[in-house]
Amino acid sequence: MECLDERASSLIPWMIDQGLRSSGRQDLLNTFCEKLVDLGLPLWRFHLAQRAFHPKFGGIGYSWTRSDGISHEHYERRETPREAWLKSPFYLMLETELEFFRSDLAADDRSRFPLLGELKTRGATDYFALTLRFTEDDVPIDPNAPSEGVLASWTSDSADGFSEADIALLRAVYPVLGLALKSMSNRQMASDLLQIYLGRDPGQRVLSGEFQRGSSTEIDAVIGMFDLKGFTSLAGDLPGPELINMINDYFGIAVAATQAHGGNILKFLGDGMLIMFNLGSIEKDARAALDAAAEMCRVISARNQERLAEGLSTTDWTLALHAGHILYGNIGAENRLDFTVIGPAVNQTARIAGMHRSVGQNLIFSQVVQQAVPEAEHDMVSLGRYMLRGVATPMELYTIYRPQGTMPELVPYVED
Repeated sequence: MECLDERASSLIPWMIDQGLRSSGRQDLLNTFCEKLVDLGLPLWRFHLAQRAFHPKFGGIGYSWTRSDGISHEHYERRETPREAWLKSPFYLMLETELEFFRSDLAADDRSRFPLLGELKTRGATDYFALTLRFTEDDVPIDPNAPSEGVLASWTSDSADGFSEADIALLRAVYPVLGLALKSMSNRQMASDLLQIYLGRDPGQRVLSGEFQRGSSTEIDAVIGMFDLKGFTSLAGDLPGPELINMINDYFGIAVAATQAHGGNILKFLGDGMLIMFNLGSIEKDARAALDAAAEMCRVISARNQERLAEGLSTTDWTLALHAGHILYGNIGAENRLDFTVIGPAVNQTARIAGMHRSVGQNLIFSQVVQQAVPEAEHDMVSLGRYMLRGVATPMELYTIYRPQGTMPELVPYVED
């Protein structure tokens, strides 16, 4: 068997290279485990947990076994920690600030930690775990909300378990593994947060380098303005948490419908949002926008019935759609930029959005959108021609006909 220096010297340069390349954590960990086995480590199982910067998931776990390879699992944020977490060696290490934990899976450890009992039943003989923090040592540790860092465990099924040389090897390479993971997770964190706060397409563009002030792209797209009706009066009547839950409920439906049909959420505007469909042609954009609108009609209608049955407040919505030539890019000050859209088509969409009360329809769209979609796909009905403020020529507006019984009655419009 190679000595420690030789084994470590073959792993560490490779891990540094992987960290610089940021190829992906799952591939890195899978190959890391395979290399350990090739170097003579009697490794049967490996597990690593790392914090995630995501509104839905608090962490991510990677598990590797000699027979099945690598897999991963996202851990959803929970108000009450899972029982399995509270009774795990990792929790003990964070709670008592232990740098390492090792067990030969004796009876006392198996009764204290159900995981170790399960591993023993499956043939494990030795368990070794390490923690690595990415923050200052004087920062308090909350095991239910861990700070940045990684927790990892290695399990052997060899009769003799891990040798002292094996443990020394793991200790030697673990900080380098942590550094590579930190590099990769920082890029993943940037990607996740940019897409969550800017939108999928703007986030990808900014991450790829499109962040120079004034940089923009000229595109043809469908622009949409979604709004919740009567929200100002609801804001005065509902408690804050109930109001936030309600707006998140409706926005969740509108966002899901938009993204399911290839659209992007450009920004939230109080009780509304600005959306864009840019799929390569006005025909594709218009079709996707109307399909998304039809889905919003159906799902919000069903959700309103559920909310009424649950004794929750309900509201209605509006959506205005228009298509045209726009500038898509970075606008703002040197130290505060926004990735958004500007141009006459955007302004005209806002003017169309101001017509919902006059025409008495939730969904209205311009003739440009109507002409781009085959009539057979949606039963489109003209609402008439209107002179819109700031628009030189009359604009014909349309909606989708919904037979009686497919939608609830329109909620009376309330000035916001």
